[in-house]
This record gives sequence, C-alpha cells and structure tokens, in this order.
Amino acid sequence: MSSALLIKNMVCHRCVLSVEGILKEESIPYRSIGIGEVHLMNDLSPAQKSRLVTKLEKVGFELIDDRVTALVEKIKQLVIKKARKQLADKENELNLSSFLCAHLHHEYTYLSSLFSSIEGRTIENYYIEQRIENVKELLIYGEMTLSEIAFQLDYSSTAHLSSQFKKITGLTPSYFKQIGADKRKSLDKI
Repeated sequence: MSSALLIKNMVCHRCVLSVEGILKEESIPYRSIGIGEVHLMNDLSPAQKSRLVTKLEKVGFELIDDRVTALVEKIKQLVIKKARKQLADKENELNLSSFLCAHLHHEYTYLSSLFSSIEGRTIENYYIEQRIENVKELLIYGEMTLSEIAFQLDYSSTAHLSSQFKKITGLTPSYFKQIGADKRKSLDKI
C-alpha cells in the first residue's frame, strides 16, 4: 500500500533534493518525489510522521493535511509547470483555466474563488508572477534576447512582455538585466 504526502513550499528541483535527503535520513522508503508531493511505499507511523514534520519545517516546508490547502497547493504546482512550459505540447496549448479544470476536475470558478480566498490573489496573478520569474531567470542567463524570450514563453509581443515585466517588478527588462540576480525571488516566496 502506498500513500501520498503533499508538501507546501516544495517548488523546485533543489526542494525535491532536500526532501529526498530527509526521507533517506529517516529511512522512509518512497516510490517517487515530485514538486510538492511524495509517494511513499508505506503509510507513516505516528512517530515517523512527527519526525518528518519537524525536519520539513526546519528547512521551510510544511506537510499538508487538509483538503483545501492540498487543492491550493496542487493549483500552485500546476501553474508553475504551465508558466515554465514543463508540459506536453497539447497541454501548453490549453488556456490556464481549461488546463487546471482538466487536471483538478473542478469548475474554474470554484478553483479561482478558493485560491483567492486562501492566497489573497488570483490564479492569473500568480501565473503572471511565475512567468515573470522565468523571464528574470532567462535574462540573468543572458543567452537569449528579450524577443527570443517573448517568443519562447508565448508572449504576444516583446512590448507585451516588457509591459508586464515592468508592471510586476517596477523595472524594465534591460535595467533588470543590468542589476542581475539581486531582484530574483525564490519560487516559494512568490
């Protein structure tokens, strides 16, 4: 019998490695680890769960036990994947609301209302912030021009990307590129 754990703030590859280290340290066998979730081989004993919760909290993660928080965390995970284009081509073509509905099996109005009530912002705003963080990363790498970034991330134009970037960060993309990584946020802080 396997069980799944949902973990809040686990949003990148380094997070996965951190949780993997904790599981190995605690000798907890698992089937797989992904962004925000772990599939265990067996259910945890109360003592194992308590130690795991403590160790996760020490590194900024939180075990999610309630259904609503779990659903909001699943929305975040899917939005991050969509914003970073980590999906199959067909899924990348879907608009955000259709994509979320297909994966979570709820009406978008319900998902949107729930997310806003818990997070204090809209799903769309969270999606835009995630996309802008991706743009920041690509700007810092310096391997692509702004127009190449706009094309890769499916912005309608370079002007649209620049406008959205300035609205979110208060900076133009070119100025951001000059000042570099100081203005990046870690994904769990977005």
